[in-house]
Formats: sequence, C-alpha cells, structure tokens
Amino acid sequence: MNEETSSVAAELVEVLVADGRGSIRSILMYGSHMVGTNPDRHSAVDFVVVVAAYRQFYAALNAAGELHRPTWLMTGMSHILPPNVIAFAPEDGRGGIAKCLVVSMAHLEKALGPAPSDHFLLGRLVQKVGLVYSVTSEDGRWVEEQLASARAGVLAWLAPYLHGPIDAETLGRRMLELSYGGELRPESQQRAHRVFEAQTAHFREQFGPVLEHGVRRGMLMRNADTPSQPGALEVYELARPAARALRRRWRWYFVKSKARSTMRWLKHMATFANWLPYLVRKVERHRGERIELTRLEKRLPLIFLWPRAIKVLLTRPRKELSS
Repeated sequence: MNEETSSVAAELVEVLVADGRGSIRSILMYGSHMVGTNPDRHSAVDFVVVVAAYRQFYAALNAAGELHRPTWLMTGMSHILPPNVIAFAPEDGRGGIAKCLVVSMAHLEKALGPAPSDHFLLGRLVQKVGLVYSVTSEDGRWVEEQLASARAGVLAWLAPYLHGPIDAETLGRRMLELSYGGELRPESQQRAHRVFEAQTAHFREQFGPVLEHGVRRGMLMRNADTPSQPGALEVYELARPAARALRRRWRWYFVKSKARSTMRWLKHMATFANWLPYLVRKVERHRGERIELTRLEKRLPLIFLWPRAIKVLLTRPRKELSS
C-alpha cells in the first residue's frame, strides 16, 4: 500500500467510524489498494466493516446523510446473502470512496468457519488484509483469531483440488484460481495470476505454517524432492487422495457459492448506490476500453444496463490491462 492510498484510507476510516457512532467494532482493508494490483485514483478502497448491530450502524449512517437507503431495508437485507455491500463516499466522493462489506460478528464467524454458506468472504479474507481499526484491543484480537482460523482451514477445502507436489506459493496460487473461478467477475481471466504475484510474500509467510499443520494432522507428507538451497520452500504432497465424499462436498459448495454470487448482483443494486455504473467503470479500468452508456442506461440502469453487464461477464478477456 503506497503513502497516498494509506492517507486516503485513514481519512475514510476516520469519517466512517465517526459517522457510525459507536456501531463499528473493527475495519479490515483488502483488495487492490491493499495488495497493489493496479488501482487508479478512481478505484474504491475496499473495507470489511464489522458491526455490533446492523440496525444501529445503518441508522447512524442515515443520520449522517451517508446511506441513501432506508434503515429497515438495509437491516433486512443484511440477513439475505450477507454481507451487504455499500458505497461510502463522504463529501460526494471528493475525499475518496470506500466499497464496504458490512458484516456482523456472528456472520463473519460463520463465513470464516469450517462450514461457510459460500466463498464470498472466505475467498477474500485468506488473502492479504490489514486491520485498520478496532474499537478495543479485544476486538482486534478476535478478528485476528478469525483470520488465522480461516487460513488454517484452507487445506480442508483445497485438498480435493491439489495434485502433485505443493509448497506455500502453489497453495496460494491454487486457492486464488479456485476462489476467482467460483464467482462471476468482470476482470480478465488472468486476474488471479496478477493477484497472486502481488501477494507472493503473504502466501510464503502465512501458508507455510498451514502446510506444516497439515503434516501434523496426517493430511500431508513432506516431499523428498525439496530443494536444498537456502530459502527454498518446503515441498509437500497429499498423504492420500481426498475422499470421494470430501470431493463431492466441496464441489457442491463451489457450485452453490457461484449461484449465490450471481444472486448477489441483484442484491447489490438494492444496497450499493449506482452499482451497475460502478461495475462499468471497473471494467474500463481493468480492460482499458471506454464504455459509453446510453441515456436510458444511465437513467434506468436496473432495466437497460443489465444486458450489457451480462455480456461483459460472459466475454471476459484472457489478459488484463497492464499499468
């Protein structure tokens, strides 16, 4: 994260916490600004906002004039395919824009636990993230414990998709390929590779202990072909192929997760102001192509912009625009 991004993120956190009026427990930063994958000055900062109670948080944002949606609607939607996604743009975005995934402690614990409903939060939060705010040290420790538990559980759902020798980098790469393949996304098919390259150090640091834990549990064994040179990563392999029941379970999980991800696009339009235009701008940034919206698409995006959005998702380029 560069100095400019850090400054913008810090200011957004300060305003968001103030507007939240005591309802926010912790804030995590993730995404392109966190890992440095070609964000530009127009791209939103990505936050996960952990709240004590949904109604309290949304009522506070409405009182601050920063929500533009009824409190009852946002509270109710919080329990349908959580988390809600909102845009936080104080002063009409002049000080930066944050895309916020708003989640309760209970929903976060479920999403990062051994039996998540889908991969939406799990796939993002086992990557490099930063804890940028906690109301108390206990809240900060709790969040770090949830993140550590999520990373420790990676082998459980990746095992059916691992073949041959693996090391910490291989595990990170395969995790990203699987996570990105489990959602409809506007970025190129090369996006997972670029995100991996930006997080190599993170995967080396965090997934080495995960693999060692797999050895202790009997899931993995050390590979005799580990390179002997200093700094070489330890190489492992599955102690035995994943059981058929385990393969079925996680295959169904990713099928269900992709379906839930697709349904989330409808929800985003209710919770995220100007969601479809935001999506179009994101496509422009990643593909390097200008997309001109018609007057009807601008005025009634829910009706007229959907066909274009669907076409974008079904025609992703293989390569991503380089900076």
